[in-house]
Amino acid sequence: MVKQTAGRDQLGDFAPKFAELNDDVLFGEVWSREGKLSLKTRSILTVSAPVSKGLIDSSFQFHVLNAKKNGVTKDEMAEILTHLAFYAGWPNAWAAFRAAVEVYKDDTGTDGGLFGLGAPNEAYAQYFTGRSYLKPLTDPQETIFLANVTFEPGCRNYWHIHHASKGGGQILLCTNGRGWYQEWGEDARELNPGDVVFIPAGVKHWHGAAKDSWFGHVAFEAPGEGCSNEWCEPVDDGQYGALE
Repeated sequence: MVKQTAGRDQLGDFAPKFAELNDDVLFGEVWSREGKLSLKTRSILTVSAPVSKGLIDSSFQFHVLNAKKNGVTKDEMAEILTHLAFYAGWPNAWAAFRAAVEVYKDDTGTDGGLFGLGAPNEAYAQYFTGRSYLKPLTDPQETIFLANVTFEPGCRNYWHIHHASKGGGQILLCTNGRGWYQEWGEDARELNPGDVVFIPAGVKHWHGAAKDSWFGHVAFEAPGEGCSNEWCEPVDDGQYGALE
């Protein structure tokens, strides 16, 4: 969790105790209890509460933006507000949609970018935090296998290693959105469309989307002998959360 300072910034002099409770308890102790509820779930609940009361102001827009950063996609937000409309009132939902459209107006990648979204990446879902999608681009029986991989905001794969007795490794061609690539023991590298990443065999690494953006890349295995993949532990939530 990023430490919240809004209370002290705006009310520190006028209401220091309120500012303390806002920054240290609500956005500190409560929001940090990720072992009980994920940040995404807490964001959904937080967005739902003001909609039910018709409190659609600048603070609501902040919570929608926070929900986006915590992995609530544009499609999910639309579905959440549509569902709430029947319980919280149609006018309240209309007001909430106006704020949500503004927050998500520059959202890209939901269609998979240049090559399309493909299907949910269920075969490898156990090695991902968050949801990803896979669209094969070539037939591995005929040539080198290329696939478009799309990550929802906040999604990343586990640490893993591409092994080979000769050659091998992986190449990523970044096509849309913003993401991250990190090798074990090194700082994370931001990825944007047009970036190319060569991952040598034997290097432990991970890659995925930024917290607030979809991300897509074409991935293919470099030719080699004795090639295999080893999946390791998930990326630490705290270390990932600190990436800006």
